[in-house]
Amino acid sequence: MKLASLKDGRAIVTDGTRFTPLSSLGFSGSMLEFVQAGETALESIKVKLAEVGFQENLELHDLARPIARPTKVLCIGLNYRDHAIESGMAIPTVPVVFSRFNSTLLDPDEDIGHDSSLTSELDYEVELVIVIGKTGKRIAKENAMRHVLGYSVCNDVSARDLQMGKDTSGQWTRGKNVDATCPIGPWIVTKDEILDPQNLRLGCTVNGITLQDSSTSEMIFGVEELVHRLSFWFTLEAGDVIITGTPVGVGFARKPPIFLKPGDVTKVWVEGIGEIENKITEVNA
Repeated sequence: MKLASLKDGRAIVTDGTRFTPLSSLGFSGSMLEFVQAGETALESIKVKLAEVGFQENLELHDLARPIARPTKVLCIGLNYRDHAIESGMAIPTVPVVFSRFNSTLLDPDEDIGHDSSLTSELDYEVELVIVIGKTGKRIAKENAMRHVLGYSVCNDVSARDLQMGKDTSGQWTRGKNVDATCPIGPWIVTKDEILDPQNLRLGCTVNGITLQDSSTSEMIFGVEELVHRLSFWFTLEAGDVIITGTPVGVGFARKPPIFLKPGDVTKVWVEGIGEIENKITEVNA
């Protein structure tokens, strides 16, 4: 099942080409409120959808990010072995965790902001997103999937000169939180449709050229491990999203480096979930 939000605020269920508003299936509220309503609400709309089917045609440009303002946006750095190596950093023995702010999030087709007064080293990063559907703390690894609602896709665009420049002291939060730099979408695919989240191809193109092409099998800490470990450090809440790290091929590690510039078009995708395409636009002109 694909769960999504429209730019007019409606929460919907879709097959990718058609949709039915959740309000027509007995739930009135936002996607965040639906996620927080838990498995009972999910099972209820499944039953009602089987009765009424999909009602309207879906235009992809009408999609907003699935959850407008997640309760938390948790990010994992250096979570692919080859990416850690290309970055010249030690392979982590525990997850590297940082946060994004809601002010950075974009709808799946919105332009990514390039603020040349802040950065000249904007970098692409395809990532699998976990959406938490059940609140929990100190979650055993064998129970981790009970807390996962499903998955989405994001481009975790980073300002490398703010993240790793000599005057930043390695401040990842600053480099990862330039406004309007993280499109997410196009929907949430529920976990029952993804047989193995650790066996999905994912990739990124810039202007049609493939720059990342890998598999979630290369992740150092998989979905279950991340949910388990993060929940021991703080409560995971229904409506949290976890951005799980990017594979090899990022721009700053290339020789010569490749950084995004106004007019570029990025496309990121994860097998079985979907793809999002975004144009880079100067916001300080």
